[in-house]
Amino acid sequence: MSFRHLLLIACILFSLNAYAQEPILNLNKPDREAWFTNLGFGMFIHWSFDVQLGMVISHSMVGASDEYLDRYIHQLPKSFNPVKFDADEWVRAAKLAGMKYLVFTTKHHNGFCMFDTKTTDFSILHTPYAQDPTAQLIAACHREGLAVGIYYSPDDFYFLFEHKIPISRARPEAMASHNAALNEYAKSQMRELMTNYGPIDVVFLDGLEQFGKTELAKLCWEINPDVVVTRGALETPEQNTPDAPLPAPWEACYTLGEQWQFRPTNEFYKSAREVILKLIEIRCKGGNFLLNFGPDELGQFPSEQRAILNEISLWMFINQEAFAETEPLDVIHEGPNWFLKARDGSAVYAFLTEPDWGYGERREFELATLTGSGESKISVLGHAGKVLEYHPETDPAPVIRPTSQGLHLSVMRAQRIYNDRKWPNPVVVKLENVHEVNNTNK
Repeated sequence: MSFRHLLLIACILFSLNAYAQEPILNLNKPDREAWFTNLGFGMFIHWSFDVQLGMVISHSMVGASDEYLDRYIHQLPKSFNPVKFDADEWVRAAKLAGMKYLVFTTKHHNGFCMFDTKTTDFSILHTPYAQDPTAQLIAACHREGLAVGIYYSPDDFYFLFEHKIPISRARPEAMASHNAALNEYAKSQMRELMTNYGPIDVVFLDGLEQFGKTELAKLCWEINPDVVVTRGALETPEQNTPDAPLPAPWEACYTLGEQWQFRPTNEFYKSAREVILKLIEIRCKGGNFLLNFGPDELGQFPSEQRAILNEISLWMFINQEAFAETEPLDVIHEGPNWFLKARDGSAVYAFLTEPDWGYGERREFELATLTGSGESKISVLGHAGKVLEYHPETDPAPVIRPTSQGLHLSVMRAQRIYNDRKWPNPVVVKLENVHEVNNTNK
């Protein structure tokens, strides 16, 4: 290999490394980040026309044969017709589960636009469905009071295919930083999204390189200074939760199953209890939890996903108070017991997550994190503490008692949630007139 070739390779590698290490630009307003953190729990939706085959969204295009790509791009959209899509149903389901915002994939890496665009015919408007689900979802969010979020990727495999560039996520010509036409193409689509649907509250910018996300983030802030850019400006750990709270607002995004888009076979879903425990941990560490669902080819949430979402909704219906205007304590948990406190200082909420807690069973807890007095009070969210069904002789009232080590709690699981009385999810107690041990003056 000649010196000239070696120099060229070195320049390319240097350029890629420079972009990879480009510092993240964050022009989110602090008050808007605080507003976003207060939302806490959101619904993520990955959905594109290749859901018809139950495949990974977009990525089958990378390295695919020309014959495969031709059929994927020109044939598969012709059979995409999600006639059972109901935006109001999706949004109502999210709201019932205690979610305060919804983030929809307007365009994934494949380049297929799930919105009305003048930049390309590779969109849902050019399928048998021929409607704009992005517009429908945004309108439904406005009706139900959910914050509006959009996902957008500047990576675009269709654009590469049309320009006869090998579909890859690592070649320089596949990146906005080295492809001015792709950069402007993505900006044109982002302008449409940010101006055609009314104010957008949250933008999630995916993609391989930081340069493309930063370019789009700047455009978003220019159009709407109040928008909160999450991925692209904030820490957004994917499929994992930090070991400790982060010093700035953050958002963890998880799939409900193992795949972002719906997979009808070979899929393994998290239980509702697993999701609830993740929600508790993430919120008690100060983060937002963005939980992904994947509608099927007809536009419906599959029954397996709806069942889990229903159980989450039931738990949130009981315990929603613990997530309203609350924030983490300095000590976020003691063993399996996690804590949030009311921002006005009026209460601490303890999430008691021990498993296999039987109906009518009383359990004892020693908490060293908190201290109290004779004025301290305890209540179980969702239950009055006065009646255990069919057992008038039993007193189900919770008890709180200050000790030299902190607080002693005695709590009965007394609310009948299921007919068989087996309810696997955490109990939440509200503690009033208590203080963090090292913060008694707060």
